Amino acid sequence: MKILVTGSAGFVAGYLVEDLLNAGHEVVGVENYSKYGPIQHTYDSHPRYRCVTGDAKDTALLKELLADCDHFVAAAAIIGGISLFHELAYDLISENERITASSFDAAIWAHRERKLQKITVISSSMVYESTTVYPTPEGEQRLCPPPQSTYGFQKLATEYFAQGAWEQYHLPYTIIRPFNCIGIGEKRAKTDTEIMSGNIKLAMSHVVPDLVQKILKRQDPLHILGDGSQVRCYTYGGDLARGIRMAVESPAAKNEDFNLSTATSTTVLELAELIWKKVRGDEPLRTVSDKPFTYDVQRRVPSVEKARRILGFEATTPLSTALDEIIPWIGTQIELGGI
Repeated sequence: MKILVTGSAGFVAGYLVEDLLNAGHEVVGVENYSKYGPIQHTYDSHPRYRCVTGDAKDTALLKELLADCDHFVAAAAIIGGISLFHELAYDLISENERITASSFDAAIWAHRERKLQKITVISSSMVYESTTVYPTPEGEQRLCPPPQSTYGFQKLATEYFAQGAWEQYHLPYTIIRPFNCIGIGEKRAKTDTEIMSGNIKLAMSHVVPDLVQKILKRQDPLHILGDGSQVRCYTYGGDLARGIRMAVESPAAKNEDFNLSTATSTTVLELAELIWKKVRGDEPLRTVSDKPFTYDVQRRVPSVEKARRILGFEATTPLSTALDEIIPWIGTQIELGGI
């Protein structure tokens, strides 16, 4: 299968492209390098991979690349840590809406005029931002109040794009909602604004890399956002990529939506304790609370039954195992100035 992946140098897409190639697919990537600048991946020279420098808002380019593709993974988006929800509140909805419209315009054309079989849309767990139902099942995004953040609202809009493209043009789709992806490759972005957390300058406001860098830099007491009771399900990027690939490949995924996540819940304080023990052993952990951001969702726990039942997907990498990969990578990035 030949697959177009937009935002192919992004954090999640980096794992996905590698997984697709390992599964024998041919991949064409589109990337404008607006987030991190030029970066290298181990698969850049793979004989079944080609990366095109371009903008996912360029409908003509997407049509050209989709002309001989079987599948389209629409992954390009402006995305970042929780601080970005405030700093780029307008750009997150306006630019991402343009990317979404261009992607669907090209996909509708390629399905009608060429051989495109389906579009897989990378949505977000933030569509459930306002839910009070846990674990949160697929379909709850239509029942709970709409997201309060412009990012969450626009991600919900991508799902309505999929609905509209199917109803009017019969373009098959699959919707993927990742939950708190963690892994290597997430570093300081060109657009990041530095935020002080105690004596440490943050650049991402994603909890795992932020906590790891503060602990590696020996911050004591350790600063955490809020009281640390926020609940997340930290899903390893390799597991998430496998789930996306399975949804791409499965005929049963047609016109379906899936939460892709580990089923294990962890509080921010439990996460901090785990990282602290891995880095600083039995030294006593002391914490202080920083003022939380407005859109810091207190609980994000998905139902994973549907993905298990239809796709046969389960996230199998424990948080502790993922941290054993992430911590030394962040340590190297600190030395290189990447974080």
